[in-house]
Amino acid sequence: MSPKRTVILSDSEEDLDRAAALLRDGELVAFPTETVYGLGGDARQGEAVAGIYAAKGRPSFNPLIAHVASSEAARDLVEWHDWAEILSTAFWPGPLTLVLPLKDGHGVSELVTAGLHTLAVRVPAHDTARRLLAKLGGPVAAPSANPSGRISPTTALHVQAGLDGRIAAIVDDGPCSVGLESTIVGLAGEQPMLLRPGGVPAEALEAALHTPLIARNSSDPLTAPGQLMSHYAPRASVRLNAEAAREDELYLGFGPVACDLNLSDSGNLVEAAANLFGHLHQLDGLGRSIAVAPIPDHGLGVAINDRLKRAAAPR
Repeated sequence: MSPKRTVILSDSEEDLDRAAALLRDGELVAFPTETVYGLGGDARQGEAVAGIYAAKGRPSFNPLIAHVASSEAARDLVEWHDWAEILSTAFWPGPLTLVLPLKDGHGVSELVTAGLHTLAVRVPAHDTARRLLAKLGGPVAAPSANPSGRISPTTALHVQAGLDGRIAAIVDDGPCSVGLESTIVGLAGEQPMLLRPGGVPAEALEAALHTPLIARNSSDPLTAPGQLMSHYAPRASVRLNAEAAREDELYLGFGPVACDLNLSDSGNLVEAAANLFGHLHQLDGLGRSIAVAPIPDHGLGVAINDRLKRAAAPR
């Protein structure tokens, strides 16, 4: 990919108009959501979507999420039903992605779905993201704005460090509030399936649905983003459930422990989720292996542990 000048844009109306114009022209624009920064391309333009895969170095068998401005816009793309209505009413806008069968005449590039007959769709809660989507007037395919497999970006500087010269623009609107990618729920089968834990805990989804979510078998084909075994990875090795760091390691703590950086001194999982990727970026920049304190495996801790397991997986 030949280098291009990546411009930094603000959240002003003028700059968002410029970002929307770039997307219409088939260019790639990174933008903030409440989860992480996304690398956006017009989901209706095959060449733009191909550019996302190229810029990230992402495998083309790994599907993308289509971001839309409203649940009404989502219904133009996918087949809607009762489960979708319940979850979208309860959690949209927000960090929840629904995977549903494609609707006839959807207009989305096959590269977004990786050839599947389903589409992952989300209405983000971030005001700047929704304003940009409304200005474009169509779906934006947007995985996390980082080289494939690396730590997800929660600031514009993270995006710039990984993708500068590969994309047209970055909309900078400060750090992301949630800091973990969206929860993904599959609604194309007979029972709702948890495809990826994320910013909405599974317990909250099950309470809204009044039914348990079934688990995805890790040997199943990829049906949604974030299912690769090695993902969200620093350059350095990662050791999990460590009570303390070894001599050659940096220690990422949780709760009242001595450490190099702490996800949450008070043991708050919401704070830990928001800090996870930013802290991994900071420690990774120091060039040493990383040991991570145990994280409780409930609520948002399930999603945090999911990301950490993938970060520590063999590459």
